[in-house]
Amino acid sequence: MESLQALEARVAAQRDLLPAMYGKVDFSVTPERFAGTPDIPSTIRGEKGEAARRRFLADPETVARARAYTMLGDNVADAYAALMPQYGFRKLVDMLTRACDEGVEAVAEAPAELVGFIRAMEATPDWIDMSLIEEGARYSRNATANVAPFVVRGAFVATFLNKYSALPMALTGTLSHETAVRRIKETAAFFTTTALPGALTRFGPGFKAAAMVRLMHSMVRFNVLRGATTWDVAVYGIPVPQVDQMPAGTIAVFLLAFKLMRQGRAAFTPRERAFVEFNRYRCWLLGLPEDLLPATPDGIQQAMSVYSGTLRDGYDDATCGALVRATMAGYFPADRRLRSRLFDGLERSFARVFFNRAFLSGDTSGKAALMGVALRPYDRLVFVALGLYVYGRQGLYKLALRLPLMRDIADRRLIARIDRLLIGYGHAEYTTDASKYRGAGFEGKRQPAE
Repeated sequence: MESLQALEARVAAQRDLLPAMYGKVDFSVTPERFAGTPDIPSTIRGEKGEAARRRFLADPETVARARAYTMLGDNVADAYAALMPQYGFRKLVDMLTRACDEGVEAVAEAPAELVGFIRAMEATPDWIDMSLIEEGARYSRNATANVAPFVVRGAFVATFLNKYSALPMALTGTLSHETAVRRIKETAAFFTTTALPGALTRFGPGFKAAAMVRLMHSMVRFNVLRGATTWDVAVYGIPVPQVDQMPAGTIAVFLLAFKLMRQGRAAFTPRERAFVEFNRYRCWLLGLPEDLLPATPDGIQQAMSVYSGTLRDGYDDATCGALVRATMAGYFPADRRLRSRLFDGLERSFARVFFNRAFLSGDTSGKAALMGVALRPYDRLVFVALGLYVYGRQGLYKLALRLPLMRDIADRRLIARIDRLLIGYGHAEYTTDASKYRGAGFEGKRQPAE
């Protein structure tokens, strides 16, 4: 684990190493978004959560680490993204694509920043157990194929509940229905792709997708810090810090860890361990450091608690509510056939209930109505009926995957279903119209974005 001194030095060094991106950032400032003392309201909820928060806030090193990660970008991807004025967006994407597909040696006159980016992704640390990655991907395919298509919308909008972490999405034009749908499909395509056999190997599609996502995030930082007038570092810190990527990347293992701790278990089973390692490696490829990717149930819950307990609570309907409404209103299917429209209506109802139950605690505060996602009379009925089908199907596959004579057949069917899902999600462009960065003063060039 990196020492606190080394971490803080790495954060401060961003300004000198990448002045084009971070030259105007004062890294000695603690941004308003950071809830580092008990008197500042955070996003953590419940009496147990508040008790845990008081405990870790009493530890100066834990607080200092959390603050540092709030101000940490992705040094290798940021360095490559900062070449945008020199090479242009399309050239950067083309070089990265070829480096992922054929190796960085195949890129003529590859800049040192591209070499450093690829080499960093190739240098798998010894704290990740590579022998378990493929087994973990296999374990994940059931939920990826059968459950994810119905919960991805509800899980995605959960990232918009806090104005401090949601603002980069608003700045990249995600307030429109069309853009919101593209963002969800890109996110779903990434996580779905990584579940395929061999996807996370060096020349697998998951490795390439992770590289593109990292470039996308770095271009958000570059564009926003370079010119977006609505961005105030003293309030929001830096855009898309590494720590903000942890909840989406580790939500599945957090729910698993939480389930284990409720059951009184302190360790994962071998199959669960493989699933955890698969998720850790996927997140590591996205640039997350070891500190944010613990391997034990207790460590995972602690990491999520520290994140929630140091993110200041804040809701702005012009940002958060608009993002939620745009996402919930988006039409997902690729066509307008009757079957597709029926799926869209059912999935949307399912997503409303899932979102309310999982992230709004049943909407006791009335926030769902404010956002425009309050439950309609028939939503719960759809959720129950569709849930019986979705989770029943998942259960049948779970049983089949445990039977020697059925295991491989069931896995092949799941892979085929994942392939069909990816066709429906379409080609992930990982781009946005930079002219929509509010107040940024750009001239409409298409660039990667969140």
